[in-house]
Amino acid sequence: MTALSPAILATDSEPGKRQLEFDDNLLLPQLYGERDRHLDRIERQLGVALATRGNRLTISGSASATQAAHLALSRLYERLKGGQEVDDAAVEAVIRLAEAELADGTLSLWREEASFRTRKRRITPRTAGQALYVKALRENELVFSLGPAGTGKTYLAVAAGVDLLLSGRVDRIVLSRPAVEAGERLGFLPGDLRDKVDPFLRPIFDALHDMLPADQLARRLGSGEIEVAPIAFMRGRTLSHAFIVLDEAQNTTPVQMKMFLTRLGEGSRMVVTGDLTQPDLPAGTRSGLVDALETLARIEGVQTITLSEKDVVRHRLVADIVRAYEARAAQRTKS
Repeated sequence: MTALSPAILATDSEPGKRQLEFDDNLLLPQLYGERDRHLDRIERQLGVALATRGNRLTISGSASATQAAHLALSRLYERLKGGQEVDDAAVEAVIRLAEAELADGTLSLWREEASFRTRKRRITPRTAGQALYVKALRENELVFSLGPAGTGKTYLAVAAGVDLLLSGRVDRIVLSRPAVEAGERLGFLPGDLRDKVDPFLRPIFDALHDMLPADQLARRLGSGEIEVAPIAFMRGRTLSHAFIVLDEAQNTTPVQMKMFLTRLGEGSRMVVTGDLTQPDLPAGTRSGLVDALETLARIEGVQTITLSEKDVVRHRLVADIVRAYEARAAQRTKS
């Protein structure tokens, strides 16, 4: 496990108790949250009791729970020391990651390489599944990311691309999606080409706006350093020294998928994301994502990451909604 910051003094005062001592009292209101709401959340979710006195915080509970709370609070404090904010989402994330790291001592979820840097913020994984996804994005030339809505499949892929572009390790980012079901019947929509495809690519633009200032994003889009286009516009191209993302890949046909995968050129990396439970293909049409997963299963350098409702990081109800739909689908299968 990663060592604690020297700004945090930790002691095991007695069995079932741990104590943290912080060196900057000015950060403690942010650490504890308004009316101690962050501490309340940690107490509820980990089953511990937290008591504060001055710059000291005592954790009481079972050995495993106090260890998880100790790690979570330490990481939140380090986050504040590094100039990052601590909000409800950050608290939820560190609780999940602390539990995951303690359950599997091989996970290193707090290291610098477990995050991506963008102009606006540092993007860090919020679940163990996301941490494994980030690791896969760093280490593989082709990654398939599967999972339900809200698990960060697209967001983390875009963050990886922005990180590589800003560091000069790729020359451009190419982001693509199937538009209008899988047939891409753009001619039936009003407006020019931008008007036709913009609604289908909006989630990608939203992620980019979250990571780059508006003027920089506009400049990079204008220069071609960042390209966002429907999959039909990839045909016949070779994409070299690029970071390439295909989003909503469950809505491709096998022909489209093969075409897209073979655009991969020298010095490039590719990420393919999708949710196999939400295809918009016409009935009886085989998904190109399913076909690719079966075809490429044994190829070295290709990794598949599967995220679940445990990795949902949107509103807490999203995970419950995903779980409810999966339970109903399982029940229908049994009957």
